[in-house]
Formats: sequence, C-alpha cells, structure tokens
Amino acid sequence: MQPIKGLYAVTPDLADTALLVSKVEAVLAAGTRLLQYRNKQADDRTRREQAEALCNLCRRHGATLIINDDVALAAALDADGVHVGIEDAALLVARKQLGRGKIIGVSCYDDLSRARAAVAHGADYVAFGSFFASSVKPRAVRAPLSLLPAARALGLPVVAIGGITLDNAGELIAAGADAVAVISALFAVPDPGSATRKFCQLFQGQTA
Repeated sequence: MQPIKGLYAVTPDLADTALLVSKVEAVLAAGTRLLQYRNKQADDRTRREQAEALCNLCRRHGATLIINDDVALAAALDADGVHVGIEDAALLVARKQLGRGKIIGVSCYDDLSRARAAVAHGADYVAFGSFFASSVKPRAVRAPLSLLPAARALGLPVVAIGGITLDNAGELIAAGADAVAVISALFAVPDPGSATRKFCQLFQGQTA
C-alpha cells in the first residue's frame, strides 16, 4: 500500500462504469497512487460493480484503493481501507471488521478534537475540510487553514479536502497537508491525466 501522501483522487458520482474506469485509468497512468471510491448516488449493485472494477485497476497500477463509507464493501473486496465520516461506521467497528492491516481514514471537518479522538482510537489518517467552496458539498462546514499545522502535531498523515484546485492546493501543502483530496479538478476537466501530473508536481521536493 502507498503512504497517505500527495494527490488523493476521489471519484465523482458517475453512473456510467465504463466512463468512470476510463477517467480513473487516466489519473492512475499519470501518477496518482491514492484513490478513494466515492459514489453517493449509485445503488448497491452499481457500487459493487464499480468498486470491483476500480479495485482491479488499482492493483494493476500498484495504487491504494480506499472505499468511502462502506466498510462491508471494503471488506468484501479486500480493498486497502475505508474512509469514514460522522454518519458512517464508527472507527472501532471498521477496525474490527477490516483488521489491523487496513487503512482507516476519518473525516474531522473543522474539529481538531475529533482528530485527537480518531488518533486515540487507531485511525491511520485524518482529513479536514472543506477548505474552499465545494461544488460537491456546497453546504459543507469551512475549515480554517490554521487547522493543518495544528493537526500535523498529532503524528498522523493529514489530508485536506474541499474545493481544491491547482490554484489553491499549494497553500494547503505549505500549511502542512500531507495529501490533497480532489474530485472536480481532476475528473470534471477535459484532460484528467494532465491535471494529475500538475497536481503531482506540487508535491515534488516535499519531505516526509
């Protein structure tokens, strides 16, 4: 499994599995090694179909696949891990189902105390956001940039999410984000591969 660092691609809500796979193939070929499968609109059958296809794709590229929300699906596919939020399976329940060898990430929104609790309960990374206005979650709580250096002190990889573009990702990285989670700026552009390469370049020269 890849470390939680660099560009963290998060899939859009696409019903067309072939189109989704094509877009993900482009970003993986261009250098992404972290992928989160997220589809809030699909039915269970479609989610299973898409997740299976992406799991196979990630294995071919040596990329890490994290499943959003669905601990049972992550377990069934032997995916690399799961990302849980405030309305999803509790971290301890996810760990019990997936075991010690899997990655569990936790959404902490704008709440450092939630991140501290996640660390105490064995999370593998913590995510904060939305740092900028997001078309995916337009009503999401906004997180201040000052959260990032504070979160670094917790000792886990820190992921920034929410409205991230090539124009604003640099300030998140400079403030302490180990990874930036991106949906629209990767998958809603004409050339996902080109966007991927540009995001990856932002992390060049960064130390662990």
